[in-house]
Amino acid sequence: MKPRDDHYDIHELKTIMARLRDRDQGCPWDIKQDFKSISPYTIEEAYEVVDAIEKNDKAELCDELGDLLFQVIYHAQMADEEKAFDFDDVVHAICTKLVRRHPHVFGDEDLSSDEDIREMWERVKREEKADTKEDPSLLADIPVGLPAMTRAVKLQKKAAQVGFDWPDTGPVLDKIQEELDELKEAMHSPASTRKEKVEEEFGDLLFVMANLGRHLKIDPETAVRSANKKFVDRFGYIEQAYDHDKEKMQAASLEAMDALWDEAKEHE
Repeated sequence: MKPRDDHYDIHELKTIMARLRDRDQGCPWDIKQDFKSISPYTIEEAYEVVDAIEKNDKAELCDELGDLLFQVIYHAQMADEEKAFDFDDVVHAICTKLVRRHPHVFGDEDLSSDEDIREMWERVKREEKADTKEDPSLLADIPVGLPAMTRAVKLQKKAAQVGFDWPDTGPVLDKIQEELDELKEAMHSPASTRKEKVEEEFGDLLFVMANLGRHLKIDPETAVRSANKKFVDRFGYIEQAYDHDKEKMQAASLEAMDALWDEAKEHE
């Protein structure tokens, strides 16, 4: 790490955040924000952290983690203004939770396998849910705001805990074919209801594809991110062949661009 000439710490960050939200001397944009308006930025910063990890760029990762931490400070500051909680409460809550959920580290419980640890983690979470008297559904604690494919996998994992799951990939592949047939059928439905039916069947197909990924121990979000990167790299090869000239590319045939795509695959 490069040497630092300053001495900023978490306390200074909290002070800066409070100043930005100061009603008299703060930033007009920051002052008018609320939890809902800031939440999209929180999600965006989390994705940018993942992007830095995917690129294996440690300097960028450091920067993006700072941006994500700022989001935590931002929400805590707004909550403090409402006398709901403050940043210290956030730190206390997560420390308490981590100690409670790791009795094999901070307590006397003896857990030796990943499966034992997972079962203990789920048991502690169930006890926490019972204490707060929240929705008793097994699926209630899966956040709606998660990326859809990630949420699909988490929903499926939860349901699998009580045996609601296929035993192997065979029935999943059969279900994929069934959903694909239903999608094709929906594509030929009356125009008045076609879009709605196609969207529904397309969603069902993606949900089962997520299930297949789960059975194959493949995270669908990670797989699609890899596919996206591969597409960007191969399409970049095509763009380079046409000197990044949009008009040249529009004038080219699909066959010619497909040939360049195959060349890009060979270069990989």
